[in-house]
Amino acid sequence: MSPHAAGRRSVHRSVATGLPLALAAVLVAAGTATAAPSGNARVVRTATLGEIPLGAFSNALLPGSVADDRGVKLGGIGSDVYPAGRKDEYWTVTDRGPNGQIKVGGKKRRTFPVPGFDPAIVRIRVSGDRVEVVDAIPLTTSSGKAVTGLPNQQGRDEAPYTYDASTPLSYDPDGLDTEGIVRAGDGSFWLVDEYGPSLVHVSARGRVLARYVPKGLGLTGADYPVVEALPAILLHRKTNRGFEGLALLPGGDLVMALQSPLSLPDADAGDASRTTRLLRFSPRLKAVTAEYAYRFDPVGVVDPGEDDPSELKISSVVAVGRDRLLVEERTDKAARLQLVRLRKTSDILGGPWDDDTTSPSLEQLGDPAAAGVPVLSKRLVVDLGEVAGVPGKIEGIARVDDDTLALVNDNDFGMTDGTGAFDAQGRLVDSGVRTTVTYVRLPGKR
Repeated sequence: MSPHAAGRRSVHRSVATGLPLALAAVLVAAGTATAAPSGNARVVRTATLGEIPLGAFSNALLPGSVADDRGVKLGGIGSDVYPAGRKDEYWTVTDRGPNGQIKVGGKKRRTFPVPGFDPAIVRIRVSGDRVEVVDAIPLTTSSGKAVTGLPNQQGRDEAPYTYDASTPLSYDPDGLDTEGIVRAGDGSFWLVDEYGPSLVHVSARGRVLARYVPKGLGLTGADYPVVEALPAILLHRKTNRGFEGLALLPGGDLVMALQSPLSLPDADAGDASRTTRLLRFSPRLKAVTAEYAYRFDPVGVVDPGEDDPSELKISSVVAVGRDRLLVEERTDKAARLQLVRLRKTSDILGGPWDDDTTSPSLEQLGDPAAAGVPVLSKRLVVDLGEVAGVPGKIEGIARVDDDTLALVNDNDFGMTDGTGAFDAQGRLVDSGVRTTVTYVRLPGKR
């Protein structure tokens, strides 16, 4: 099947609101932003990805890229999911590849057991209770080389190590930690990356056309165009918490979500904050045109029993109208979907909150709205933590139809942290967590 085949499915919308009918009904049921309209939301279908050796998968795309996959199977494709135009088919994207953490001398080291792994766009089909790989597209540089998933810059990104954390690996300015994915009308793809953080434009065949990064990043040596077009304030992104969500609005603009609050003025402030940011980007202008403050619910509301606000993340954003999004607030154990509207009056781009000398910073404000910040209003659509059968660590969400969402989890390639991740022969001790696609019928529907 050609990876360039595209199509659009017709959907019925509420004439009054421009929203899918099910979502419009949910808003009526929700009442207030703190309501929990999970109601009769339920899992109606679950499918699982089979076991595919990672080396065989990668080498079929770029021969010789993986010398030893250490027993790792294809996984991590749940970083995001986007409808592929045919029933039960979706575009997904891997993240940077198998990685973990091992403490050495009391300090954590980031490990890359398969350093030759090349992030890939993977087209999947849900067939019965199975997830099948229909096609895959490797991400490559201008000269056709693998981008890899290795960190870019020493001193800014985590230092990479071998699987046992014993030997340093080289940084790679081409490396991408890909997360969100959408497909444009011309067949090209847009991805977001956590390292820069970056917005990445990719051809239909996987070649990086341009990587848009924050002003002042100073990334050199990449084998593709690097454009400093994003606000410099993003240089304060938390380590391993850059862009994770990406949505394509009907008019063609993109919305990127920072996974976590910025570390402003420092890491402690970012860890304690509940305020992150969404940015709107115009592919036509090749520029950010708006920025929004997004306020997480308290961590104990999102994930009862959790008390660490640094566990809050945005992993997926889905366009459901001209200026409306579903936003996934989550921890690794729970997730809730909120509906927001991107109003012009909520734009903070270029104001004091984009100046890293502003004190207190946006991230430090205990009540941003009370301080005059036009925080995005939101309403709860569904609490996935209350829906039986939904797995943990949901990172990808797509609309199946007006009534149903498809959820994809990130299984981290079966990796775990610590010295027990691999056996004495250096082979993966698999976590047993599988990649699944889970269909959830929205509340209010039979």
